[in-house]
Amino acid sequence: MSVSPSGTRTGVWLVGARGSVATTVVAGCAAISAGLHPPTGMVTETPAFTDCQLPPLPNLVFGGHDTLDCPLPKRAEELAAGGVLPHGLPAAVQSELAAGEREIRPGGPLPGDTRDEAALISAFADDIQDFVRRLGLARAVVVNVASTEPAATGRALPPSSLYAAAALRAGCPYVNFTPSTGLHHPELASLATDSGLPYAGRDGKTGQTLLRAALAPMFTQRALAVRAWSGTNLLGGGDGAALADPAAAAAKNAGKERVLAETLATPPEGEVHIDDVPALGDWKTAWDHIAFDGFLGTRMVLQTIWQGCDSALAAPLVLDLARLTARAHERGLTGPLGELGFYFKDPVGDGPAALSEQYAELLRFADVLCEGEGEGTGW
Repeated sequence: MSVSPSGTRTGVWLVGARGSVATTVVAGCAAISAGLHPPTGMVTETPAFTDCQLPPLPNLVFGGHDTLDCPLPKRAEELAAGGVLPHGLPAAVQSELAAGEREIRPGGPLPGDTRDEAALISAFADDIQDFVRRLGLARAVVVNVASTEPAATGRALPPSSLYAAAALRAGCPYVNFTPSTGLHHPELASLATDSGLPYAGRDGKTGQTLLRAALAPMFTQRALAVRAWSGTNLLGGGDGAALADPAAAAAKNAGKERVLAETLATPPEGEVHIDDVPALGDWKTAWDHIAFDGFLGTRMVLQTIWQGCDSALAAPLVLDLARLTARAHERGLTGPLGELGFYFKDPVGDGPAALSEQYAELLRFADVLCEGEGEGTGW
């Protein structure tokens, strides 16, 4: 495990703090810290990051905002019943779940809330600052893991942008793990620039797009012409319900399509369909059908099926991103962290889209984080 000064604690403020991903993050961090499970899926626990002085997992403290009222311990029990968390884990990490629950504050805007945007941002920022101050934290990273919202239209700030603005107002780095607008809203451009804080996003790359980012460069490198690339996603849970909204699904699919557009010589035909299947719960199935031409125009097909648990795929990435962004803040880095594109479908900056190239960028970023304290660098 990478080391950092043992006496310092780092906050992780989760927007959507009672959701499946957030609950898995809190329970998973506690389980790994207690030695109950290995850190499978955590890139920051591999040798390349050993000397980066990342916040140790036992030193992470969790809090957040949510509009739901299901307590974390109960949500963890539900996830264990659905096979998302190991049987018995909620009881084993009961104290950590209860501690996280005590630090969750009401989100918004809720129906009937008469506060304007400025008042909501101020209230959210106050919650985050109180969390840092009251618990004596060295810093906190705000991570959006809430359900996908429709793409923003007009000048009004959607909830994800209110939370993003609050994070910067509170002096905290920000990570958007969702395809929601967040800091991408034009009304927040100057705030992001003037904040002097690092930020990363958006839309965590956990399944279908991860596979696309690995496969698409293969066709380009072997000079094979991809004619069509179509996909279907079947998922349940809160994300499935949210993505039943065509506007929210469109926001999600934009990131899925970006990797193909930026990696293949010619954008292929086809699109991605997302179907809400409540019976699947937190599990998802992604199917891709790739039609391509080989030598002498021979027509061929590659089909892939990805079946996985969304929360178990996302949680280690959230922990990675929180630790990397916290260390970047400690090192004085500012602005968009394009080197974290490895983790996202629609990353900030102008980095590569191919997974292998993104991983190389991440390793170079690790070298920066491993350096001694010095002048901050904008990225």
